[in-house]
Amino acid sequence: MTTTVDSSTDSRPLSGTWPARSAAGLLALAGLVASVLLGWRQGDWSVFFRSYILNYCFVLSLALGGLFFVMLQHLTRAGWSVALRRLAEFVAATIPVLAILFLPLLIPVLTGMAGVYIWTNPDAVQHDPVLQGKAAYLNAPFFIVRCAFYFALWTLLARYFLKRSLQQDATGDPALTLRMQWWSAPGMLLYALTTTFFAIDVLMSLNPHWYSTIWGVYFFSGNVVGFFALLAVLAYLLQRAGRLTQSVTVEHYHDVGKLAFAFVVFWAYIAFSQYMLIWYGNIPEETVWFRPRQGDTWWVGVSLLLLFGHFVAPFLALISRYPKRRKAPLALAAVWLLFMHWLDLYYLVGPQPAAPGQTIAALHATDVTLFIGLGGLFAFVLLRLMSRYTLLPARDPRLAESLAFENV
Repeated sequence: MTTTVDSSTDSRPLSGTWPARSAAGLLALAGLVASVLLGWRQGDWSVFFRSYILNYCFVLSLALGGLFFVMLQHLTRAGWSVALRRLAEFVAATIPVLAILFLPLLIPVLTGMAGVYIWTNPDAVQHDPVLQGKAAYLNAPFFIVRCAFYFALWTLLARYFLKRSLQQDATGDPALTLRMQWWSAPGMLLYALTTTFFAIDVLMSLNPHWYSTIWGVYFFSGNVVGFFALLAVLAYLLQRAGRLTQSVTVEHYHDVGKLAFAFVVFWAYIAFSQYMLIWYGNIPEETVWFRPRQGDTWWVGVSLLLLFGHFVAPFLALISRYPKRRKAPLALAAVWLLFMHWLDLYYLVGPQPAAPGQTIAALHATDVTLFIGLGGLFAFVLLRLMSRYTLLPARDPRLAESLAFENV
């Protein structure tokens, strides 16, 4: 197998992305405007903001998955993944923009919107002993400080690894690889802590009467599944656009497929562990979170669909060697996994009443429009990065190992 790549053609920045970026930008604008109009028309902004949490966490989870992948490859001194690592660096580099997009979520926190975060409403806290007991942690100023720290750390890490990788493209200095490897160790520890507490703060506190000690790992496992699905789709689309055709081979797709399969199983293990222990204990303050998710349309339309769509179907589809070494089937499975990851977050954000007296909510229009809006913005930023920088760490000392990589 060849170990050289003509970087002037294979990994050059995407050209002619303006039409695609324009389309992504227009979709983002249309989706966000439509969402605001729907929120104003409904008169209940809590529906809008819960939809915003859902779709915001979806795009952020992909970026966090990319950051995890970058640090993991440096931490383990992996060679096989060098040809794909720049794509992960691009995905992680969207975090600074996503930090800005987090600001609208401060509105329900600062205004005490009980339909989103009940612990922000003084009247609710006054009459709820559980919320009073958690007030030292669940309060608006401390929430804002914590989230500011999370995004500051993630932004620094994402920018550091991309900047050093691009610097190595220019200088070829192998010492930069050692620096990135060194910083990936403390970075990974801080990533684990901040991702866990972000999941607790933004998602689990939607129901502050309930808790799960495995929540952070559950959120993390879904993030990584979503990222590997996105990585497979990006590689497939870029090769169709004439990029990375020499450097990303069937062997790389095979490993991406194996990692996606592994984390699908890991996600199922964590989900089952959480459910089984709470079901077995059958304690009301623990089962309160699952009970609405096992009622009426949620049980059939979401819970069982997650079981079969997020685990059984991908497990059967990816367990064989054949689909992992076929680009189109793997990309198709990856698109399905991205949808299932979105549905999983829909499950986490949870049932919300669609009308007075209605206990089970169907899909809201803002769930879809905000997916279009925030997804369009995410795609716009990602395309802009791909059009500015080369798609391959061309002077990474382990690139030759990646180009010669073969599965045993």
